[in-house]
Amino acid sequence: MAAVAGHEDTRTRLLATALRLFTAHGVEGTSLQMIADELGVTKAAVYYHFKTKDEITEAVVEPGLRELESIVGEAARERRPGARIDHMLAGFVDLVVRHRALVALFSSDPGVARALEKHFFGKESCMVGMMTILSGPDPDPARVVATHAAVAGIALAGGSPDLAHYDDDTLRESLLEVGRKLLGRPRRRA
Repeated sequence: MAAVAGHEDTRTRLLATALRLFTAHGVEGTSLQMIADELGVTKAAVYYHFKTKDEITEAVVEPGLRELESIVGEAARERRPGARIDHMLAGFVDLVVRHRALVALFSSDPGVARALEKHFFGKESCMVGMMTILSGPDPDPARVVATHAAVAGIALAGGSPDLAHYDDDTLRESLLEVGRKLLGRPRRRA
C-alpha cells in the first residue's frame, strides 16, 4: 500500500511540476529532462509514469475535463432550460477561476490544444454538450455567436495574466455577470 501511495505522490508531484513548467515555458518549451531536473529525479523516473510529453499534457488537463464533463451532466439534468443555462454558466465560471493557470494554457499553448482536441471537439464532447446547453434548442446565429463569445471570453479573461491580481471571488462574480449579460440571462438578485 505504501508503494502505491508513493507512486501516486510522485505522479501528482510530476503533474504539478509539469503544469508549472508548461505555464512558464509552454508545452513545446518544456522538455522531459526539465521536468525530471525540477523534480530532482532521473528522466527514467519520468518515463516510468509517462512515455511522452503528450501523455503528461493529457494527464495535466484531464482532471479539468472530467470536472467539466460532470458540470455538463449536472446541468443537463436540470428540468428548466433557464436552470440548465444558469448551472452550466456558474459551473464553467467556477472551473475557470479555480484552474486559472491551466485555463491560460488552454487558450495559448498549441501543445495543450492538441491534448484537448479529442476531448473537447469530438461529436460527443463536453464542449458540444456545454454549447448546446448554453445555446438552447434551435438557436439563431446571434445566439450561437453570443454563446461562443461568452465561453471564449470567460476562458480568456479567467486565464489572463492581466487579471491575476483579482481575488477568486471578485473574478468569479465579474465573469458570471459578463456571461449572464452575453447569454441574455436576468440579473441575479442580491
